[in-house]
Amino acid sequence: MRYINNRAHFTIAEIQREFKISRATAIRDINEIQAMGFPLTSELGRGGGYFVLQNQYLPATRFTPDELKAMFISFIASKNSQLPYLQNRRSITEKLIGIASQTQQDELIELNNILLFENTNPANPNLLELDDAAPAELNKLISLAVRDKHLRVTYELTPGWPQLMDVYLLHIFNSNAQWLVEVYDFDSEEFRYLPVEMLRDSAISEQKMKWSEQEILNKKLLFARESNLVVKLDTTGIQRFKRMHPPGIILSFTGMFQSSGIFNVQLDVTDVEVLEYYADWLLFLGKGVEYERIPDELRIILEERLANLRFP
Repeated sequence: MRYINNRAHFTIAEIQREFKISRATAIRDINEIQAMGFPLTSELGRGGGYFVLQNQYLPATRFTPDELKAMFISFIASKNSQLPYLQNRRSITEKLIGIASQTQQDELIELNNILLFENTNPANPNLLELDDAAPAELNKLISLAVRDKHLRVTYELTPGWPQLMDVYLLHIFNSNAQWLVEVYDFDSEEFRYLPVEMLRDSAISEQKMKWSEQEILNKKLLFARESNLVVKLDTTGIQRFKRMHPPGIILSFTGMFQSSGIFNVQLDVTDVEVLEYYADWLLFLGKGVEYERIPDELRIILEERLANLRFP
């Protein structure tokens, strides 16, 4: 049932291969699942098979007490984290409490009082509050990207000055409490990080892609190889990196148990403000930072920072 529920369409042959059973057994099992009320419909002929009906209630699912706690705690941990599909998360939380026994409900309420996660409010008595909504465009971007990553978006960095962009979406991520999309801009032929809150009117692009997906990924790989800042981090640096880092930087772990890592960045050495920001941030990462590659302009700023340290 879990296998079927994760698919919009499947065939008898797929069931046979997945569970290593005979055709007769597969048909019998599917018939029994249908008899239980699972929303399936069948279609004969080439390309046919079974389809899961949309917008139908699925058979009741039973959770163990620990499973119920695990799901509930995940919602507590993500309060005020600007996650997408806020209304759905709120209704799911209500359903979790609704299916719990009175004893389980008391335990969930107590968990809410005991557990404290970063960015949550311990003084808030409302068990069901999930009120920190993500940017309005985020849900639409996610829904579009799972269908087609070649998108047309309107980017409005300055109010009243919208910019229509033809992009290929690589990632959607949250960095320093801000939702960003990593895209390849076909017009400027650059990789860019755009704040989701500044996007609107997203849609699947009707233009022909100038580059294939593989060509775009190859460009990104080449871009990484040409990075002028390559930094290795120890355990302390990794922990501080997780607390704060510039948007778009991806940390690759190189040691066991995330004991060491490395990242690379292509810095514009003519932008003094960016260089000064990186100098301050790199000092924040701690003394375990090791520079495999660093532009001279940034190294000079770091040396000046250290030289200007004075003690009374």
